[in-house]
Amino acid sequence: MVRRLLTTRPGSKSAARVVILGGAGIMGRITTRDLLRNGRGAVQVVVADRDLRAVRDGAAERVEVDVQDRGSVEQALRGAFAVIASLPYRYNLDAMRGALAAGAHYIDLGGLFHMTRRQLEMAPEFERAGLMALLGMGSAPGIINLLAVLAADTLDAVHEVHCLVGAVDRTRFRSAPPLGFGYAVDTLLDEFTLPSAVFRRGAFEFVPPLDPRERLRIRFPPPVGSMFVDTTLHSEVATLPLHFASRGVREVTFRQGFDADFMDKLSFLVKLGLAEATQADGTAVSPRQMLLSLLRRFPPAIPVGRPARHEVLRALVRGRRGRRRVSVVADCYAGPRSGAGIGPDIDTGAPPSIAVQLMLSGAMPIRPGVWAPEQVVPVQPFVRELERRGMRVRRRG
Repeated sequence: MVRRLLTTRPGSKSAARVVILGGAGIMGRITTRDLLRNGRGAVQVVVADRDLRAVRDGAAERVEVDVQDRGSVEQALRGAFAVIASLPYRYNLDAMRGALAAGAHYIDLGGLFHMTRRQLEMAPEFERAGLMALLGMGSAPGIINLLAVLAADTLDAVHEVHCLVGAVDRTRFRSAPPLGFGYAVDTLLDEFTLPSAVFRRGAFEFVPPLDPRERLRIRFPPPVGSMFVDTTLHSEVATLPLHFASRGVREVTFRQGFDADFMDKLSFLVKLGLAEATQADGTAVSPRQMLLSLLRRFPPAIPVGRPARHEVLRALVRGRRGRRRVSVVADCYAGPRSGAGIGPDIDTGAPPSIAVQLMLSGAMPIRPGVWAPEQVVPVQPFVRELERRGMRVRRRG
């Protein structure tokens, strides 16, 4: 349990200062709550954001910051043990450089393949500084990377790793916007419009977004059930091939699926070009800017009754056990009761908090450099913390 891992006494002056950049956002608030609830006084939580009005928890210190302003970041991160970047992925390098300058360890939620590869190049700088950077410590990437390690644990050789996400929302609404997004809209639109990275035949390649030739029907455990999943741009494909290279991996993919109605609407917008981030000739704004502006006109959804969102993160690993070819599946389920009622968002918001607490306890030794979760996060302690927060982890095969 986290309360046993962290040994600093409540109120101790040696409490570790942890700064959450973007801490006023949905995921940042979940991370803040988890650190305050489970830190047991060993963590001094600092919420750093441009707009702090959404922060309700009075136990956290608040600091205004602009991540593109080096002086602002330097002031916010002064004295930090660790920095958690709960930001749109485009700002990851800014946050990472700020952590390095402040002498703080670094954690983020992922970089959509290309950003992650750029961040990995900073490994020598973090090594020289004696600091650890952990890239993609959310749900996917994050939990799903460690599910791949869990699934591969009993295999002698690993040939394929397939990362899969299935999510459904059966909540009834009195009123709702025409298109509801579960997380950062800009990031999700990039996932579904930029060419998707895959690792095949031992090499990286790219396929068109929402390519029907890549679509699969996957049967997830109920209540998610059977659904189509599409290949989208993601960070798991950037790091898992490196981790499993010595075990013979030849293929790594990432696919995700949502409610059919949501996917139909999103696919329609993508085909129309309304998700494009570049400006068309003769226009002052991009189609995406116009789309986001129109979506902001709608008030938040008003649910009827209890939320009914469900998500399954899955790693499917194919390889060899002895002389037999086998497939192993590891699932993590998060439902409406997970995280003491937070719901499936707990699987993205809690992992950075868990990682910091594992670092402070010594359960995850600090290794200077830049790492993916599968390289440094201890799987069994991490899984125990997920289950404490109402997520179910199962392995079979």
